Amino acid sequence: MGSVIIMIIDLHIHSKNCSDGTLFIEEIIEEAKTRNIGLMSITDHDSIGCQEKAEALAKKNGIQYVYGIELSVSLSHPKITNGKLIPLDLLGYQYDINNREMKKKLQQLRNYREERAAKILEKINAEFEKEKIKKLTTNDWSAIQASADGAIGRPHIADYLIKKGIVQDRQEAFDKYLVKCNVPKYPLYVEEASRLMRNAGGIVVLAHPNDPFGISLVKLTKSLQKQTDIIEELLLKHIDGIECWHSRNDPETTKHYIDFAKKHGLIMTGGSDCHQNPIIMGTVKIPKFVAEQFTC
Repeated sequence: MGSVIIMIIDLHIHSKNCSDGTLFIEEIIEEAKTRNIGLMSITDHDSIGCQEKAEALAKKNGIQYVYGIELSVSLSHPKITNGKLIPLDLLGYQYDINNREMKKKLQQLRNYREERAAKILEKINAEFEKEKIKKLTTNDWSAIQASADGAIGRPHIADYLIKKGIVQDRQEAFDKYLVKCNVPKYPLYVEEASRLMRNAGGIVVLAHPNDPFGISLVKLTKSLQKQTDIIEELLLKHIDGIECWHSRNDPETTKHYIDFAKKHGLIMTGGSDCHQNPIIMGTVKIPKFVAEQFTC
């Protein structure tokens, strides 16, 4: 398992169609072709609505494609998490896109995301009232919904606040409103998410376990060794792989998780986690054996 690159690989990309990216599927595939990406996966949040279109366009452009998804999950343990729900992300690959049980659950998640977003807007309006800012209306809500063809999330609200001129960028939107006005996500537990994906014939991969700026085990501990201790105790039986290469990994993180994956015979994946602002697709150097783990 050397570090020779035979193709550019990116197995973690988000679209505007079905997630919180800024490029549509067609634009992502066009960009992937320009960047000579040979193997890719679009892993939209809790949504598989764009997979068939993405696969068809990728193949048309000579790019190998793997069905993907990023599931928002919760981890809980009486001692390790003090009973609190800790958010994590699981990546799913190569599942049966027509699996009924999985599709039913994803529809439930989508419905809850709509309810959650509406409650967040109610809280934001309460803040606007305090600040004497004009409240968002049902027309604003419709516009936010229209901007999210797939699973609606806080980034869609942030983008709309930018469009309205209320904030300058996503960071300001989160800092001023979206953190304070948050509503908990649907509690899809790791165990259920893993069972759903495996029952659909898919592969379950723990996403960016040491992401310092995102959803990861960093919320529990910054120690890499303690992170993998937690994985061994709580997650190992529910995952098939680890995302060892990520755009926000440092070399120490990547090495630690490669060693951990080898120790436990886990699949190793990698990706940019590109939301296209800036466009970082294909910039993470991922070794050739990663592609060999997938049948395309």
